[in-house]
Amino acid sequence: MVIPPPPRPEASDPARAVDAPRVVALVDDDRNILTTVSIALQTEGFATRLYNDGDTALKAMLDNPPDLAVCDIKMPRMDGMELLRRLREKSDLPLIFLTSKDDEADEALGLSMGADDYIAKPFSQRLLVARIKAILRRSEIVRREAEEEPQGEPLPEPIRRGRLVMDPARHGVLWDDLAVSLTVTEFLILEALALRPGVVKTRNQLMDAAYHDDVFVDDRTIDSHIKRLRRKFRAVDSGFGAIETLYGAGYSFADE
Repeated sequence: MVIPPPPRPEASDPARAVDAPRVVALVDDDRNILTTVSIALQTEGFATRLYNDGDTALKAMLDNPPDLAVCDIKMPRMDGMELLRRLREKSDLPLIFLTSKDDEADEALGLSMGADDYIAKPFSQRLLVARIKAILRRSEIVRREAEEEPQGEPLPEPIRRGRLVMDPARHGVLWDDLAVSLTVTEFLILEALALRPGVVKTRNQLMDAAYHDDVFVDDRTIDSHIKRLRRKFRAVDSGFGAIETLYGAGYSFADE
């Protein structure tokens, strides 16, 4: 089942109406979930596109990207993990995974591959809507800072901590002059650590930095983001160890 709306102008297209609804792609082989979540999102002012298999969804999202995708992991033809892997080869589209409660390994793997968040089934539609809004809001802030030079206001200075350079205005990250691609959530977590090197940030503090709007996440989400951050930096520097763990307390950034 595919229910695509008429093609929309891209976000950078000046012809796009300022108040055009955000588009969320829903990918799940459970028609009941597609229907109920779509109704909940439309009630909140979103437009939705519905797909019941990963292969069809991937082609559609690459041809005409939505603003965010919500994707089940277990699906026919192409599962959510494979969809995400192929999507990340060409796009940084924000994506939230839907997982079963007993799929902890899938949750960690999904985050490590580039998902922005996950929600376990059965889930609260209110929670899903809140997380969608939070991720879109962070993504929009980053996009505007990158594309629209503030008039009369200086851009925030890059954060320089030893071998790390973070550019909040353009969402850029360098390590030893090599680019490291981070999601919005990862950037905010790293920024919270780098702003006060050596200071231990608890998981709750990192949740507050990365998840505003009282969106609930558990400890595993922050831990998974930290693991993914380390993995990305070690891809450009196998000896990376600037993000340190103080067991039972939290994480800190070592100003190397």
